[in-house]
Amino acid sequence: MKTTIRIRNEKTGLIFILSCMMLIAAATGMAQEVKKVGTASAAFLKIPVGARGSAMGSAFVASADDPSALYWNPGGLSRNEHRALVVDHSPWLPGLSYNFLGVVVPIQGTGTLGIGVTALTTQEMDVTTPANPMGTGEKFDASSIAVGFSFARSLTDRFSIGGTFKYITERIFNCKATGIAFDVGTLYDTPLSGLRLGVSVSNFGSKMRIDGEDLNVRVDIAPDQLGNNQSVVGRLKTERFDLPLIMRLGLSYDAIHSQNLRLTVAADGVNPSDNAQSINLGAELAFLNERLVLRGGYSELFLEDNEKGLTFGAGVKTNIASNVKLEAGYAFQSFVHLSNANRITLTLLF
Repeated sequence: MKTTIRIRNEKTGLIFILSCMMLIAAATGMAQEVKKVGTASAAFLKIPVGARGSAMGSAFVASADDPSALYWNPGGLSRNEHRALVVDHSPWLPGLSYNFLGVVVPIQGTGTLGIGVTALTTQEMDVTTPANPMGTGEKFDASSIAVGFSFARSLTDRFSIGGTFKYITERIFNCKATGIAFDVGTLYDTPLSGLRLGVSVSNFGSKMRIDGEDLNVRVDIAPDQLGNNQSVVGRLKTERFDLPLIMRLGLSYDAIHSQNLRLTVAADGVNPSDNAQSINLGAELAFLNERLVLRGGYSELFLEDNEKGLTFGAGVKTNIASNVKLEAGYAFQSFVHLSNANRITLTLLF
């Protein structure tokens, strides 16, 4: 009887996985071939969080069981057994600094709460005008910030679900745009030992439009007439743009799993609203009871004119007190035309 039940559970798990993959494939097949590159607002929401997921080529939606699940898959937050503080930093591209701060708090019998703050900032730059191409003496900068509040819960010992509400703001000099967005994600441990399925939808929300006093212009409402009021001020009206909606479907598999050695391989199918579909591949090799980890991957496979490529990194874990652990990770992301990016992540578990 037990054998029969186990076989039925495995068949059910396989049917569930295949059904999800068929739905994603059908959606991909019906998607328009027209690429809308550069048409989404708040593009910083697509920048990966955490050295672990970044080093694995962003193939992480089915492996997101650490605090970086705040970004990848809120359903994975429920797999965190300890309170955690994560700090992520990357000098992302020339002149840009990317930072993420997250806090995760499991509440026994209720679920897991999380708060994440993402910030992409620029260095100060000179204000230039047609009359002063070398600068007016003023300085300006720009920033993009998102604050997210997450909750996740394990509905069974195999299946968990979570969601995130985000408030988003982008500012350049004296103009800014605001919006709200929602993420939802699930993580499922299939009946096949070591095989996990993750699905997430990120950045479903309002359109954003930039506005502010820098869009004010003097207007001559009757240019063909003399004696007009020269102090009439108008404001340029900008377009509204959608947020970068991203749908991810991922599988991860523990090919080797023992106390001293673990090898996990992962693949994600990514369907963004502002580009064509692509596949991310990644692997993670852990030694010495998870104390030393090596990672590698490849991003945007099969994407025409892809900008990303090879990724790799490493991580270490150590005890700094009786009930406090520190995890440190590094990730390298290669770019085809832009400068390569480095990332450092520190996670405190207590």
